[in-house]
Amino acid sequence: MDDYDRNKVDEVVLALMQLTLHDSYRAWKGFDWETLDRLYEKGWIANPRSKAKSVVLTEEGLENSARLFQLHFGGAEETQDEQ
Repeated sequence: MDDYDRNKVDEVVLALMQLTLHDSYRAWKGFDWETLDRLYEKGWIANPRSKAKSVVLTEEGLENSARLFQLHFGGAEETQDEQ
């Protein structure tokens, strides 16, 4: 599968890192190396090529991760009546 929008994949992977965020800025790196390398090249994560099982998100990466998670997966805000 070579014909796909890698930028969209990068955005969704960064967004999904919100689900495994821990220690305020680390996320599990259970994604393919090609994608992690692109996220590193974009300045969104620190170098993923380490023995650690998680990767450090940069300040820009953290901001983008939260924004992209809301964009791709955020639901409508609940009102008091709906709760």
